[in-house]
Amino acid sequence: MQREMLLRIIFFGILARDIWAQQKFERQPSYTEVNPGQDAYLQCKVLNKKGSCSWQKDNKPMGMYPHKYEWISSSQQNGDCSIWIRAAQLEFDDGSWECQVTASDFHTQDALTSHPVRLVVRVPPQRPRIEFNGTQVLPGHNLTTFHGELAVIKCVSHYGNPPPILKWFLDQQEITSSPNQTNTTELDNTKTWLAISVLEMTISKEKHGRMLSCVAVHESYATKSSSIEVRLDVMFVPETRLVGLPTEDVEDLKDSIAIRCVVDANPKASVVWRREGQTQPASLQELLQFSPAIRQHSGLYTCHARNKAGDSQPKRVQIDVKYRPKIISVGRERVKTTTLFSPVNFECLGEGNPPPTYQWVQKKTSSHSDSIIERGREAKLYLNNVTYEFQGEWRCRVTNIIKGEEQSVVSEPIILQVHGAPQILRQTANQEIYVESGHPVDMSMVVCADPRPRSVAWEWGSLRLEAGNEMGKFKVDEVSQEEGEDCYLTILHIKDTSATDSRTYYLLVENDKGKDMHAIQLYVNEPLQISTLASVAGALLVAFLILVCACIYAIRAEKCCFSRKGDFKPSDIDGQKLDIEKTAHHLTNNQNQAGALGQGGIPADAIYTTGPRGGAHPDAMKTTPVLSTFSNHLT
Repeated sequence: MQREMLLRIIFFGILARDIWAQQKFERQPSYTEVNPGQDAYLQCKVLNKKGSCSWQKDNKPMGMYPHKYEWISSSQQNGDCSIWIRAAQLEFDDGSWECQVTASDFHTQDALTSHPVRLVVRVPPQRPRIEFNGTQVLPGHNLTTFHGELAVIKCVSHYGNPPPILKWFLDQQEITSSPNQTNTTELDNTKTWLAISVLEMTISKEKHGRMLSCVAVHESYATKSSSIEVRLDVMFVPETRLVGLPTEDVEDLKDSIAIRCVVDANPKASVVWRREGQTQPASLQELLQFSPAIRQHSGLYTCHARNKAGDSQPKRVQIDVKYRPKIISVGRERVKTTTLFSPVNFECLGEGNPPPTYQWVQKKTSSHSDSIIERGREAKLYLNNVTYEFQGEWRCRVTNIIKGEEQSVVSEPIILQVHGAPQILRQTANQEIYVESGHPVDMSMVVCADPRPRSVAWEWGSLRLEAGNEMGKFKVDEVSQEEGEDCYLTILHIKDTSATDSRTYYLLVENDKGKDMHAIQLYVNEPLQISTLASVAGALLVAFLILVCACIYAIRAEKCCFSRKGDFKPSDIDGQKLDIEKTAHHLTNNQNQAGALGQGGIPADAIYTTGPRGGAHPDAMKTTPVLSTFSNHLT
């Protein structure tokens, strides 16, 4: 048993020795780059080396040649199979290299072959170039594209070994996306590479004018990189804005207008200003200018801009040139003639900007001053019932407001003449006049008439007094010219007025066209006389004594009746007392009225008619009350 165990140990020991004694790679060659003309070192080390070292390139054995391919160790006994490749050249040395070792002996079969490794003899690539839409864009030139376009841009590098690393920059910022570079060998030189990087970028107008760069990174470059730079030329539809819009009113022949249509566009856009309703352009420049502006420049203007990318959205501005009002017409007639109480029309036609307002005014001239009366605020004025008050000069006033200031113009006067029957101006006379007895009073009225009145007279009671005549304490002045055309003043004077003058006075006016009449009521206050007061006091005293006697008699009579009949009723006494008081009161009123008449005289009105001659008038129906005496009567 022990013997078998010993044999097994010996067997495995011999086997392990054989295994450990086999040759194997301690270090295999690795990827190596070298510049042209430089020496390249390919490392290969073998443990327990028994066989012979050799190298092959591109699956072909390579021999050792002085000054070209040399062993690092001349005997390779230490297992170092590394070699030098002197003055590396692309056409000879660039390729896939393998380190190989022959077997230790025929039976062992431990020959070695390393992983193929790439020896790259560097070749600097050509300067990269940028291509867009199949066309090369020269360095520093424009890469022209459109706003909103998804641009596909290529960066191409030829004949480099190994292929360079291509990177994209926008200005100084790297914009290289996920790896999008492809490398292929050149068709005419398979030992060099064609490198292509594709950039997809959405173009916006904000990128216009920015620098796009492609950088090729390669160790063979003196500065380790080479680049190309182009300028982004982003074309976009013009965008416009208006500058210099008027902020206040523009007045005709005084102010200027300068509105600029500022355009943001690439390429440069052509600008045209057009006025609505016109075919010819108002301007072919950015600036629309009027100096000075006139009313004919008013209108709606539109700015258009156009380039290769398209047309801009139109920008509109309303130019509104203000101008002062002007009267075009107030009719052909400068003198209008109409009859009393007939209609008449006035019409004023004006213009202005802003549209004007209208005002019709009448000028009335008097001996004291001139007065202006507003009659209407419309362009057309219609007077339905013309009176003499409307005679005079009429003017149309047209007004508008520019820059906060009122601008007005007044037309030539139109003379309005009224013909017809007389018209007494009621509003010029007092309807009622009060005066103390003994004082004078003047009653006046204004009458208008065309033709001039042929008869002006005052009437009261049965009396009539023509203008320019005098009768007792009554006098009527000659008519005088009053303010306003065809208007006259007439005055009735009364001296030393008395109670008998309280009455209605009528003014009657007549001309060839007709007549008019108006009344004034006069009230004369008469003070009480001492004799009248004494008569009233006496009458009151007599009435009081009679009342006392009646009361005494009634009381005594009632007592007698009560004593005889025994059926006394208090209500009977109260009823008799009330009858006595009513009788006394009635007597007192009669005596007072009799005292007011003095000697029982009859008022002067009793001998006059009750109205003016020539026709009844409502005021003439009023009569002065006649006082009458009453006889005393007691029941």
